[in-house]
Amino acid sequence: MNVYLTFDIEVWCGSWQELDARFPPAFERYIHGRSAAGEYALPKTLEILNRHGLRGVFFVEPLFSARFGSAWLERICQLIRNAGQEIQLHLHPEWTDEIRPPVFPDKPLKKRQHLIHYDRAEQTRLVALGRELLEAAAGTAVSAFRAGSFAANRDTLAALAANGIAVDSSLNAAYPLSGEDLRGELDLETPQRWNGVELAPMSIFRDGLGKLRHAQIGACSFAELRQAMDDAQAQGRGQFVILSHNFELLRSGTSLPDAVVVRRFEALCRHLAAHRERLPTRGFADYAPPRTAARLAPPRVGKFATLTRYAEQALRRLPPALSPLR
Repeated sequence: MNVYLTFDIEVWCGSWQELDARFPPAFERYIHGRSAAGEYALPKTLEILNRHGLRGVFFVEPLFSARFGSAWLERICQLIRNAGQEIQLHLHPEWTDEIRPPVFPDKPLKKRQHLIHYDRAEQTRLVALGRELLEAAAGTAVSAFRAGSFAANRDTLAALAANGIAVDSSLNAAYPLSGEDLRGELDLETPQRWNGVELAPMSIFRDGLGKLRHAQIGACSFAELRQAMDDAQAQGRGQFVILSHNFELLRSGTSLPDAVVVRRFEALCRHLAAHRERLPTRGFADYAPPRTAARLAPPRVGKFATLTRYAEQALRRLPPALSPLR
């Protein structure tokens, strides 16, 4: 079963006010995460992956660079490219109304949070702009896409097809906004081809309390991720898609490492490295979609694995001074 370790790479300033003053320190925290312990944002993520010989897919959000300049985006791409990892396209259209000259000069300037708040022609234009910015900064071609907050619809998939982007990894059955107008027509959990675009949805599972959850490093215990992958493979699934972000190894609102999530990510990488023959990590640049005829129930994990997550979340709320990584 192929495993796709995917990372959404983005920068947020905490507020849309005073952006020019807020952006540089926000970039340093979200991308580098410097502290006395080291750089625990993107650099540490890349270092851990490479130390274990694993492949990751880095969905990079480029629209911010149309406001602040390409040099910032080039720094992100250089870090990923120097680590030999894959760069693909991520879009948070909240940046659109911050760009000058306006992307849509005939439309009023207002904050529209998700791609689903844009019509098909607008989405097609935004995907084209994002691709242009990212390919110029990365020096590599884009072939896969993920919408910010998984907020994609049929117009998003049409926009990808119009831009020649072959793979979408936006659909997430655990998010009501994701594929809202496709539910009932598509199985949002199964890899499939739709109107010329290969769909590689986020992997989801039933936790030990029966709740639907997507596979995210910062939001699941290692035991949950391991058991979900094992059950997915036992079901005969051909792939498993895991999510993280450039800032998930940091404590919220700081540049200090989150010891719990760092250890969780290390444990996951050790597990995948030890089982690389049955759980190889892959990229989307050479995506080979599995074909599953039957619709399958979500993988399940045990109650103890989920209770472990609750205990870990409690540990994460301890004061930074109690963290062994600081």
